[in-house]
Amino acid sequence: MIHSPTTRAGCARPEEDPIPTLRFGVNYTPRHGWFHSWHDFDPAHAREDLAQIAGLGLDHVRVFHLWPLLQPNRTLIRTAAVDQLAQLVDLAAEAGLDVLVDGVQGHLSSFDFYPEWTRSWHHRNVFTDPEAVTAQAELMRTLGRALAGRPNLIGLQLGNELNNLVEHNPVTADQVDHYLDTLLAATREHLPADRLATHSAYDAAWYGDDHPFTPEASAHKGDLTTVHPWVFSGDCARRYGPRSPQVLHLAEYGTELATAYAVDPARPVWVQETGAPEPHIPAADAPEFARATVRNAALGCANLWGVTWWCSHDVDRSLADYPELEYTLGLFDSAGRAKPIAEALAATVAELRAEPPSPAPRETALVLDCTPATRSVSGPGGAYFEEWMRLRAEGARPAVVLAARADDGEYLAARGIKEVVRLP
Repeated sequence: MIHSPTTRAGCARPEEDPIPTLRFGVNYTPRHGWFHSWHDFDPAHAREDLAQIAGLGLDHVRVFHLWPLLQPNRTLIRTAAVDQLAQLVDLAAEAGLDVLVDGVQGHLSSFDFYPEWTRSWHHRNVFTDPEAVTAQAELMRTLGRALAGRPNLIGLQLGNELNNLVEHNPVTADQVDHYLDTLLAATREHLPADRLATHSAYDAAWYGDDHPFTPEASAHKGDLTTVHPWVFSGDCARRYGPRSPQVLHLAEYGTELATAYAVDPARPVWVQETGAPEPHIPAADAPEFARATVRNAALGCANLWGVTWWCSHDVDRSLADYPELEYTLGLFDSAGRAKPIAEALAATVAELRAEPPSPAPRETALVLDCTPATRSVSGPGGAYFEEWMRLRAEGARPAVVLAARADDGEYLAARGIKEVVRLP
């Protein structure tokens, strides 16, 4: 069931895998109690949720425990909480689903979850305090030991969008690099070679001027690059409209942008979060948004590992204080009923599996010339973003190439690029 990260899209050899090129899954948000359900984990509820997900024809889930419940003290990792996580992975296997496990949570759906030993009188910067970093590394090491033998484990990720914690934990780019390197090394210690060790960041890593989590960190560290191309980043959907090319090609663009920053031209890119948040994407537009987003990325991006939708189930409105968009992001509503977007996603995935795409190289590349202080040129509203999208809307298929490599003939040839153009 597991998939090796060594092929074009991070999967096992075709004779072992009926989906030899692409993975399609969903970020699992428990229907009963959201992630607070970890306080009183109910396998029957999880089994029901996972069966609904598998019923859409998806092949994997990304799952999240809560850091304070896993590691309530710097030197205490709760065996019972780790066992819960292992049980969830096993329940996913029963449903025919592979699993990526995120470790340090961290940040989820506008809420931050810190263990008390990082807060108040005990405050420690989670990125720079040596003992805090050592503790997180031990947590990842422990999860690796506990889960490595599960045949449906895709791998471990450090945590969900850890750069959301920067506001309360000031850090430099060099310190981020040290933090990621330390935790990734610990994560890798107990994982088999064919499992992934990854990390993730929200869009500020790509578009944020002088943001300490850099594009290079995303594109160089870990076994593949993860991108979270959200339509609310840079007010993309409101700026251009929910049916605009800028919105419908955003995941495709994020994949190509990530490819440009990679050292290896063939490094896989995982669209690990994308979704249809209301009111940015009205409910009536959500099915076509899902269809176009997945197809544009799958049919157009040679390095795509897969797409993992956010998220499986709506947050129940009995829970308070979420941003409005969080209550409607699910493929299933809070009663467990499949929404039209679920049906559209399932149909699109079935079509792509029936006729697996084989994207042609992008022969023309648009040069991205920016510094860390001007990175926003590549985000919604930026001159580079708008020119790339203009070309795409006119039917071109531009690659992204960094200015530093625009004259590197060997590199361009490896990517199949024959022509380089610059911003007007």
